[in-house]
Amino acid sequence: MNTNGSTKLPYLIVAGLGAIGGALSVLLARKESREYIREHGAKGLEYLSQTSAKLRERTAGLVGKGRELMSGCCATTDTTGESATRAEHGDKPEIH
Repeated sequence: MNTNGSTKLPYLIVAGLGAIGGALSVLLARKESREYIREHGAKGLEYLSQTSAKLRERTAGLVGKGRELMSGCCATTDTTGESATRAEHGDKPEIH
């Protein structure tokens, strides 16, 4: 005569093994996911580093040229301040 407890034992064992197998597969999948994310993150950082280096090279020349142009054609802050002060007081600038 079989009791109810003895017929449920194989199902309990199979369910336990399935749970253990599922837990292990999740752990392995998490490890693979972390490795995938790490690899692609490193590739993304490398791409950004290369792109920013190229951008710095391109803009360095432009900034230098812009500074040269601005220094040659614009008045300095000292002379600008003088002319603003004279204009406020109604003085005419001296002509040399």
